[in-house]
Amino acid sequence: MVGAVDKHLALIGFMGVGKTTLGRELARLTSRPFVDTDEKIEERFGPIGELFERGEPEFRRIEEQVVAEALAGPTAVIALGGGAVLSSATRERLAATAFVARVWADPDTVWERVKDSGRPLARDHEQFVALWSERLDLYESVEDADGDSTESLLLSALGIDRWKRGTPPPYSAVAIVADERVLELYEPALVPGSTLHPVPSGEQAKTLSVVERLWAEIEIERDGWIVGYGGGATTDLAGFVAATYQRGVRWSAIPTTLTGMVDAAIGGKTGINTAGGKNMAGAFHFPQHVGIDPTLLTTLPAEERRAGMAEVVKTGLLAGRELWSLPDDEMILACAAFKAAVVLSDPYEREGRRAILNLGHTFAHALEAGSGYMLRHGDAVALGLLAALRLSGRPTDVVEDVLAPERVRVDRDRAWDALLRDKKGALNLVLLGDEGGFVTAVPEGDVRRALDELIAD
Repeated sequence: MVGAVDKHLALIGFMGVGKTTLGRELARLTSRPFVDTDEKIEERFGPIGELFERGEPEFRRIEEQVVAEALAGPTAVIALGGGAVLSSATRERLAATAFVARVWADPDTVWERVKDSGRPLARDHEQFVALWSERLDLYESVEDADGDSTESLLLSALGIDRWKRGTPPPYSAVAIVADERVLELYEPALVPGSTLHPVPSGEQAKTLSVVERLWAEIEIERDGWIVGYGGGATTDLAGFVAATYQRGVRWSAIPTTLTGMVDAAIGGKTGINTAGGKNMAGAFHFPQHVGIDPTLLTTLPAEERRAGMAEVVKTGLLAGRELWSLPDDEMILACAAFKAAVVLSDPYEREGRRAILNLGHTFAHALEAGSGYMLRHGDAVALGLLAALRLSGRPTDVVEDVLAPERVRVDRDRAWDALLRDKKGALNLVLLGDEGGFVTAVPEGDVRRALDELIAD
């Protein structure tokens, strides 16, 4: 399992650091239930202050029971009381069922929040600070990651972090699958035992012949790693090879394009192309780690940046935030965090929530097919967003101003046939409403007109 995929997202930390506030927001963003164990205790057993007055050991017994029940329940975001991890049984249950994130804030800030709250352990400043210091090592021994915001916690929960170019992978027995064009610009740092496996740039890498070559070249054991180093096509390929090599090995993605950093390398979808179409062979196989280094974008061609900005605009529209206006570092991490939240809500596309990430993409895939796959994916997505916004009855200014898409010459009939195949006979599209993306049925005639408006005569 990776991060909080298929696991609870459990928040630990000292009293007053904001576990409940952050937990509620994380639950909303990930569409998961929220459980505050202190609230559950008070609902069933009465005020915590009164329970403490009867004796802390009895309170800790109750707390251990309530936490155990929460961890045995449906996958959720769970905020634990500050002292819950004192229980060895709780620590064992957390290790088995949860991704544990420590929420932190400096002790002076927290003291100001709780000094007048009536909490049993927040009545004396000196004792409060001593208890804070006493518990730090315990929290650190339990945590899988830490953070102080929904964004940082979402990124950690899917193994996404900042990565500095030239830093060697923090693991051994590594097979690096790398875009040959990227290798000319940025040679990856190697560790002893690493092997480097160049592959063609772009979609040319996503073929069965390249996969078969990599299967034959790579020589790692089941505990080894595969690293995808390149754009979205490279990480798609590397992830697919990792999913199928020796029935599955761990892998890491180091995206080198804007599209990869904000979208393609995140979410566990891996795949290659076949005669039947793009990504027709694939698997869900989540990377253990996604390392993001925006400095890799300094040599990115303008057309590749434009392609990535199409995904940024899509994400901003879904999030209801002008993410495209942020500085690159903030923009990339905000987009990655939004996608992480959606993925955590529906990791394997079983609940329908993850479908919103396809905003504009049904039209984009049709246009790509109609062009014989000569049309750049990002340019197709920009046009697809125009169509989706028009069908949603919403302004298209953002797409026009930021992406400036132009109608394209493609085979209309081939594009329409591809759209029908993509929808498998049901014209359900992702549109945009006041609360974000949603899936709805759209009349065939309206869809055909929207597609035709994207195609030049």
